[in-house]
Amino acid sequence: MKDHLIIFDTTLRDGEQSPGASMTKEEKVRIAKQLEKLRVDVIEAGFPAASDGDFEAVKAVASVIKDSTICGLARAVANDIDRAGAAIMPANSGRIHTFIATSPIHMQMKLRMTPDEVVERAVWAIKRARQFTDDVEFSPEDAGRSEIDFLCRVIEAAIDAGATTINIPDTVGYNIPKQFGELFEQLLNRIPNADKAIFSAHCHNDLGLAVANSLAAVRAGARQVECTINGLGERAGNTALEEVVMAVRTRQDVFSVDTRINSREILAASRLVSNITGFAVQPNKAIVGANAFAHESGIHQDGVLKHRETYEIMSAEDVGWSANKMILGKHSGRSAFRARLEELGIAFETEQALNDAFVAFKNLADRKHEIYDEDLQALATDANILRVENEFYRLVSLQAGTETGEAPHAEVVLWMNGEEKSAKATGGGVVDATFKAIEAMVKSGVNLELYSVSNVTNGTDSLGETSVRLEKGGRIVNGQGSDTDIITASAKAYINALNKLVGEDLKAHPQSSV
Repeated sequence: MKDHLIIFDTTLRDGEQSPGASMTKEEKVRIAKQLEKLRVDVIEAGFPAASDGDFEAVKAVASVIKDSTICGLARAVANDIDRAGAAIMPANSGRIHTFIATSPIHMQMKLRMTPDEVVERAVWAIKRARQFTDDVEFSPEDAGRSEIDFLCRVIEAAIDAGATTINIPDTVGYNIPKQFGELFEQLLNRIPNADKAIFSAHCHNDLGLAVANSLAAVRAGARQVECTINGLGERAGNTALEEVVMAVRTRQDVFSVDTRINSREILAASRLVSNITGFAVQPNKAIVGANAFAHESGIHQDGVLKHRETYEIMSAEDVGWSANKMILGKHSGRSAFRARLEELGIAFETEQALNDAFVAFKNLADRKHEIYDEDLQALATDANILRVENEFYRLVSLQAGTETGEAPHAEVVLWMNGEEKSAKATGGGVVDATFKAIEAMVKSGVNLELYSVSNVTNGTDSLGETSVRLEKGGRIVNGQGSDTDIITASAKAYINALNKLVGEDLKAHPQSSV
C-alpha cells in the first residue's frame, strides 16, 4: 500500500502574499470550491488576524467547504490564535497553523527572544490552539537556516504540547535538495516522539528549487507538502501543486506515496487562479502552460503520432487538457448558462447578480460566435459582475481614438461619489490617454507598476484580458478587466484596481515579529 501524501494548499494565504494578488472574499470562496473539486486535503484559507476582511474570508470558506480541512494561520500570539480559532469554527474539519521563528538571525534580529523563550512561546501557542481544535500544525519558521540541535529541541517540545503536524519551512528558499532531504532524515531519526506527528515541507522558490526540495523531503519521510496553484507566492513563489502531484504520480517507481488529488481538475484550478489574480501562466510552465503538451519539432511530432509515450511522459487529458466542453453561444439559455457556471464553481449571492451576469454573457455572445469556459471565468471575474465589496468607481462610458499624426485621445465617464463625472485626456496611446482621463477625475496619485494584455481564447474576436498593478505608499494591488475591446478592458482593470486600493483593509503580514 502506498502512503498517503497530504496536499496542503496555501494559494489563499501564502499565494495571496504575492504583490497585487489580494483576493476578495468571494474570489477566495470560488478558488476554495475548485480546490475542493481538486480534492485538496487541507486548504490554508488565510491569516485571520491580518484584517477583518481576511477573517471574514476564512470564515466564509470554512462555512461552505465540506470535504477539505480548513486551516487558519496564526503567529504565536493570543490574538492571532483566537482569531484563527473563531474563523475556522464553522468548518467540518478545522486546523490552526501556528509558528515562530527558530533560526539565529530571526530570533536575534526579528523576535529579539532567547532560544528558551522561543521554545516556551511555541509550547504555549500550541496549547492555546488546542483549545479550539485537536488539529494543530506547528512551523519553526526559517527551519532551513536553523541549528539542528535547537530545531530538534523545539519540535520535540511542540509534539509533546499537542502539535499533530510539524512543518519544516525553507522560508527564504535557501536550501538545496540533498541538504533539505538530509534535514528531514535527521529530524525523523533524532526526535524521540517524531512518530507522533506528520512531517511537512514548505518550500520557497528563490533558487528555483522549491519543487525539487519538496520531493527530496517526501523521499526522506515527509508526508505533507505545502504548495500553491501555479507556484503562486511572494518573491519567486512557492512549490507548485501541479508539479509535485504529477511528479509523484508519474514516478511511482521512485515514490512510495501518492495523493488523492483529482488531477483532471488541475488545469481548471490553474486557469481560475490565474484569471482571478491576474498572474499569467508562462507558456512553457510545466503541466499547465500552453506549450506543456505542444510539439513543434517534426521528429517529436512523428514520434508522438506513432506512439504517445515516445515524447510524452503523461497524458494531457489526465491534467484537464482537451476535456469535452459545453460551448455556449447566443442561442444558449439561462439554464445552460447557470449549469455551466455551477460546474466551474462560479456562484452568485443573489438572483439579480446572476441576471446581470447573463446579460453580460448575451452581450458578449452578440460579438463573439462561441463562448468557452475561459470566457465565462473572465466574465465572472470582471468588475462589472463580481465587484469589490465597496465600489467607489464604476465605468459608465468610454470614447477613445487614434489617428496617424494626431495625439491619441480618450473621454471617460465615471460613476463616483454618487454622481457621474467625465474627463478628456491625450496620451502616448489610447490606453495612456484613458488612464490619464481616469486620473484627472480620481486624483489617486498611484504609480502604475505593471500593465499587461492577453487573449482569453484564440481568434481576433477573443475577449481581451488586461491586468494592471498599482502602487501607493507601499500598498500594491492588482486589477483585472475583460472585454472584446482592449481599451475598455484596460479601463475596467484600472478602475478595478483603484476600487481595491481604496477599499482594502491594511493587513498585517504573518512574518512580522510577534
